[in-house]
Amino acid sequence: MNLLHRVEHWGDRHHPGWTDIIRIALGIFLCFRGLQFPMNMSTLLAELPPSLSGGPFALIVLGHYIFVAHLLGGILLIFGMYTRIACLIQIPILLGAIIFVNWNKDLFRPFPELIVSLIVLMLLFYFLITGNGKYTLETITGKEKER
Repeated sequence: MNLLHRVEHWGDRHHPGWTDIIRIALGIFLCFRGLQFPMNMSTLLAELPPSLSGGPFALIVLGHYIFVAHLLGGILLIFGMYTRIACLIQIPILLGAIIFVNWNKDLFRPFPELIVSLIVLMLLFYFLITGNGKYTLETITGKEKER
């Protein structure tokens, strides 16, 4: 058994049921942020350093990737399907948000975006390791098929 299979097996066996509520809340939050992103895209583009921009087309592609990844990843996290893949497509977005967007802002504002981004990133790493959990759409449909 290689390392990936051992981590997956460990995550499936040591996943408490209450963390499924956190997974669903994280999915709802990511869907909300994904739907909110196109409305605030001009603000994001204004905050990016000028040396980072690779032209208008690259920024449009980046914006569409963030929108689709947040929306699709959030839906997958809500239903508990392909949780590890959903986390993998979210992690580069959160790393970019922490490094390029939120790092230069005031850390002690009410509800600072950097702390929220760090918490979401830690939760994504947690669910990347532990996986779906007990209450997912896959387990519900699997139990119905067995009956």
